[in-house]
Amino acid sequence: MLWIKAFHIILVTSWFAGLFYLPRIFVNLAMATEKVETDRLLLMAHKLYRFVTPIAYLALGSGIWLWLGYGFEGVWLNIKLSLIVVLIAYHHYCGHLLQLFKQGVNTHSHVWYRYFNEIPVLILLAVVILVTVKPL
Repeated sequence: MLWIKAFHIILVTSWFAGLFYLPRIFVNLAMATEKVETDRLLLMAHKLYRFVTPIAYLALGSGIWLWLGYGFEGVWLNIKLSLIVVLIAYHHYCGHLLQLFKQGVNTHSHVWYRYFNEIPVLILLAVVILVTVKPL
């Protein structure tokens, strides 16, 4: 089970790296004025989203495996699982935003994306505290 835990941590770290970087690409896309720059950033965002999505599924699968193997319970777990659902929604919303950029119909400013980029940071902080301290 320790191997699963190790891989889970690696997968979650990789997933979060993608969720930290993808909205940063969106910030640059929202500011881009040249077609060449926009095309390059769209390609980067597309490849990153396509790469990080299977990692997200593997992170979720290994997390479920750990949950079933260890039989965790408590209020902290319910809160953590709720935050994971929000993170999954955030991930898929990033995919939606990417599609809007590809269609050329982005409606948000680069400032909005800067704030949007902070959501996974806050979720990560809360989840790490919940998992390690188990305050509830």
